[in-house]
Order: sequence, then C-alpha cells, then structure tokens
Amino acid sequence: MELKQFGITFLSVCIAAFSGMKAAEAASFSVIADGLNNPRGLTFGPDGSLYVTEAGTGGSGACVPSPSVENQSLCYGTTGAVTKIENGIQKRILTGLPSLALPDGTDTSGPQDIKFDAAGKSYIAVGYGSNPTFRATLGNTDLGKIITANFNTNSWTSVADLVNYELANNPDKGDVISNPFSLLLDGNNIVAVDAGGNDLFSVGTDGSNLNAIATIPRQTLTNPVFPSGASSSPFEIQPVPTGVAKGPDGAYYISQLTGFPFPEGKANIYRIGSDGQPTVYTDGFTQLTDLAFDPDGNLYALQYANQSLWKGNLDGSVIKIATDGTRTTIFSGNGLESPTALTIGADGAIYVTNRGDRPGLGQVVKIENPKSVPESTSTFSLLALVGTAIVTLLQNGKVKGLKN
Repeated sequence: MELKQFGITFLSVCIAAFSGMKAAEAASFSVIADGLNNPRGLTFGPDGSLYVTEAGTGGSGACVPSPSVENQSLCYGTTGAVTKIENGIQKRILTGLPSLALPDGTDTSGPQDIKFDAAGKSYIAVGYGSNPTFRATLGNTDLGKIITANFNTNSWTSVADLVNYELANNPDKGDVISNPFSLLLDGNNIVAVDAGGNDLFSVGTDGSNLNAIATIPRQTLTNPVFPSGASSSPFEIQPVPTGVAKGPDGAYYISQLTGFPFPEGKANIYRIGSDGQPTVYTDGFTQLTDLAFDPDGNLYALQYANQSLWKGNLDGSVIKIATDGTRTTIFSGNGLESPTALTIGADGAIYVTNRGDRPGLGQVVKIENPKSVPESTSTFSLLALVGTAIVTLLQNGKVKGLKN
C-alpha cells in the first residue's frame, strides 16, 4: 500500500474508531426526580442531599396582569415548594410557598432558587414577575422577596424585599418590574439576580444594606428576526439576567436569557468585578438560564433553548467553557428540554432542573461523564497526533500488518 493510500484509509478507520469511542464514553442522562411543578433552582445542602425549588402552579386567588402574555392574568396561590432528594427518594419538605401563574399553571413565578450558608441556613429567592405596584392586590405575600426557611416547622421569614426596592429605585431606569431569579451566598451577603429589574443585588443575610451593585445593559439588534420574518429596523431588547456564579477570581458572572424576540447567538455571560461595571466575558449563546464553576475553574452554562423560543423547539444544552475559553457542548437535546438551573455535585456529575416550565412534568436529571466529549478541534488534533505516530512507525517498518 502506498503511503498516500494508507493515509486516506487510516483517516477513515481512525474516524470510525474515534466515533465509536465517543459514543461509548459520551455523557449519560438519567432522571432522578420527576413530577415536579415548574422546578427552578437546585443546590446540594450541608447534609449532601439535593434541594430543588418548585415555582408551583399559581392558584385561584387574586390576579395581576401578565407582562409577557397579552390580555392574560397571573393568579395567586400557595403551591410553591421545596423538594429534597436523598438516597433516590424525593419528598416535599417545604410547602405552601407563594406562587403566581396563568390559569393553566404556566408562566409561573414562585420559589426560584435556594442556597445554604456556611452554617447550613437556607435562603430562597421567590419570584414575582409583574409590576410591583400590583403586588398589594394579592394580599400579604412574600412574592418578590428573599426568605429563609425552617424545614422542620414548615415556616419561613422574610429577609429582603426586592420588589419594594425596584418600585422605590428602579436601578436600570427601564420598565418597573421585578422577578428575583437566582442567588448565591458570599460570606455574610446574599447576592441575587433580578431577571425583571435587570439588576444584581447584594444584601446582608440579616437583611441589612440592600442595594443594586450592577445593572445589566440592554442590547440593540440591527436586524432582528421575528416570527413574521426579519425586520431592518433596530430593536432594543431586555437583557433578562438569570443566573449568578462567583468565579475563582472573586468576580460575579451573570448569565443572560435576553428578551423577545430571543435572538439566537446573542446571549452573553457578563463579568462584574469590584467596580460594579459589567463587561462581556464571553458571548454567542442562546437563552441562558444558569451558570456554575467546577473546582478546576471551568464554567458551565445552561441554555434554556437552543433556538428562539417562538420557534417552539425547547431542546436545551449544557456548555462547558474551559479556562482557556474553549467550548464543549456536554449535552444537548435528547430529553434535555427547557432546563432552568444546574449545579455540579461532589461526584463530578452535573445536576439539572429539566422541563422547568411545566407543571407536573418537571424533572431533575443527572448528567454523568461530562468530561468525555471533546471539541471538534480536539478530535482532529488527536487524529493528527495519532496519525503522525502511525506514519512514523510505518516508515520504520514497525506496523507490518498495514504494509503490502
């Protein structure tokens, strides 16, 4: 066999062999909790169990106008909950939390995220998703607040009211709307993202010093694509920040969903340092809902949908951004649909709230072996490396079975 012919044959064999290896080692997907009502945030508690917030299904109480669905109302109920997953068993350990939703239980706001401080105390971000001026019509509710819960007594107390802060201050100077969505604990401070107000907040765990430490800028699309087709008129979209993670450098990293028309490839990850100025850390994503760093400093981003929402395809993705900026799609589609949050376990697996927009159909899924799928560039680099080695051996007469 001539060397040129061997090269072609070897490349075909190597690709086939490598493809088989990739299929055998690709990230796996399993459901570890099911039947959840609009699951949102999740985290591991100090006991090693996984805790998940369920936004609920609203209820038959008073209603407020929906800012996202024209001529529809969001109605109040106490269907929000926190579910604990321990040793493969799921159980609601906190119930009766406030929830706001359309009559069919969708477009829901309620318990959005949960985190624990160093002492094991839980903090929960409760969403709202409407104009703050309407909240009083719902009665005495903790929608739009950060609360701390006692699972033993099925009770909670308010720590901070982000809705009132938005009403009084409106930090981004845009539409007055508030929807606390994600939080983290940073020492004695709670850092929270308001997806409605487009802000990043900080407040003491004792409720002191509530203030907006950054606002996320709006974007202007020069050639937006709408369901009816492309428009040549510039169109300003809401940023809609969703997730917050603290990086190894001490800065906060913010994921962005983007507002209507949910342009593909226009969602950013922002970095916010001590100066409070957001800068684009990396871009080119579509509808991000959460972020998490692993112990090695790699950043994982969660795409709620890989296409614009109005297209109706809700297949989502988990994407790894390595410390050198290299991106790897860890898992996409194949049952991963409208995911809302992720966390990384001590076992190295990625845990994701799946179908986070569906009452009664929400899940928590476990993605294992997440380091097995390399970038396409890595694939060809490996092929080149192995190819060079084989050719060298061939030239030295050491691969006898491949020579004529």
